[in-house]
Amino acid sequence: MKIFIGKVVGTKMAKTAVVSVERVVIHPLYKKRFKRDRKYQVHDEKGVKIGDVVKFAASKPYSKTKKWRIL
Repeated sequence: MKIFIGKVVGTKMAKTAVVSVERVVIHPLYKKRFKRDRKYQVHDEKGVKIGDVVKFAASKPYSKTKKWRIL
């Protein structure tokens, strides 16, 4: 089961939170480290707020883009 930790960046939809997950990538040739982030739409029953750090996992599809739920 995939589990990610990210920061809530949006809560405007009903029962949905947009969570940004940041990771560090190393360039294959130049070895420089840089950050990449990806946003996930997560099913939110708990009522989180913008700025909260949450842990979320893969689950059944709630909609076309929501396939995650907050733990």
